[in-house]
Amino acid sequence: MTDLKDQTTALVTGSTSGIGAAIAHRLANRHAHVLVCGRDRRRGDAVVDSIRATGGRADFIQSDLSGAAGARELASTAVGLAGGRIDVLVNNAATGAVGPTPGFPEESFDTLIATNLKAPFYLVSELAPAMAAQGKGAIVNISSIAGSVALPGMSVYGATKAALVLLTKSWAAEFGPHGVRVNAVVVGPTRTPGSAELGDALDQLASQAPARRVALADEIASAVDYLVSDSAGFIHGAALPVDGGRMAV
Repeated sequence: MTDLKDQTTALVTGSTSGIGAAIAHRLANRHAHVLVCGRDRRRGDAVVDSIRATGGRADFIQSDLSGAAGARELASTAVGLAGGRIDVLVNNAATGAVGPTPGFPEESFDTLIATNLKAPFYLVSELAPAMAAQGKGAIVNISSIAGSVALPGMSVYGATKAALVLLTKSWAAEFGPHGVRVNAVVVGPTRTPGSAELGDALDQLASQAPARRVALADEIASAVDYLVSDSAGFIHGAALPVDGGRMAV
């Protein structure tokens, strides 16, 4: 796969650890200027330092993607750091809350909607028009098998991830004619610092797929890497499962 062009700037949300950090490293290794963002400056600076240590270009933006205002602020800051344009947007930031429907806290419900749906919606609203104006851009939304497979206690989280896939298709129809490709990666059980708290449940979920193992974050990042590349130039509105075959059985 060819390198991204040296002037390419990629904004990766939720990239201070886990899948987002792996995506940031992947894109930086292909010569993109990566804007790492998240709430934790210490972790964000560590990702940036790691990228720079290998000759890559990266900057950190501290952001709280808990709704439209945070998304708009991040978009404005990112465009300024990028020198006027963002070429690649990866909507990876998300939050999760598990629990049965009866008694599910309204605060948790609202947080899931705000972070997992409202923030990516308004980031695309702010950044996609400029991509369309320049006639080229790539957006990848990170979804989950929870949006396609009923998992106990994950109804609200799953609903946000299912909605993100529909937004992906809608945005592909809206911005694709102007040169902006919008796709999604549907992620299966993945080994990250955030998923460690799931313990044996993560391995049990992974055992239901043909691969019979948990994914590594870099395996998810490789799918994003492909979708933003010119090699995927004819792919619009796809939801690519990277789940060890879970959706096939």
